Amino acid sequence: MSWTDDFDALVSQQDYPMFVVTAAADGERDGCLAGFVTQCSIAPAVLLVCLSKENRTYRTAMSADSLVVHFLASDDEAIARLFGERSGDDTDKFAQCSWTPRPDGTPVVDVGRGWAAGDILSRTDVGDHVAFAVRVTDAQGHRADAGSFRFQQATSFTPGHPA
Repeated sequence: MSWTDDFDALVSQQDYPMFVVTAAADGERDGCLAGFVTQCSIAPAVLLVCLSKENRTYRTAMSADSLVVHFLASDDEAIARLFGERSGDDTDKFAQCSWTPRPDGTPVVDVGRGWAAGDILSRTDVGDHVAFAVRVTDAQGHRADAGSFRFQQATSFTPGHPA
């Protein structure tokens, strides 16, 4: 076995929370399922959001000023499937769910435990993903006490794009 096989075996058992990330720019709006999201600063509050270079949300986010990170609840499989299995290249995901636009047009999907929105501070190439540092400027909790939708719940999904 190679070190890459060992690494894959180690990380494949992780069960981190999953998120829906939305962006809007140049009259376009997009969203995708993301697992590489974490808080990386307390004051100011900053989230690190990594988006695959393969998906349309990444392309929109590269021109966007802000992102919205939706914290999925454990029972949000339908919305996780919509944003994880469908590509914005051929599907208007927002026609299939309830959402409202923020003042800058970024969609807030009506689902989950809540959401956090913020300004993009930086974009850093980290391989097959780009890391967006997002300074949180607004947040709203809906079902903050609900459990999180986790990576292991999504392992049967057929991705809309390769990771």
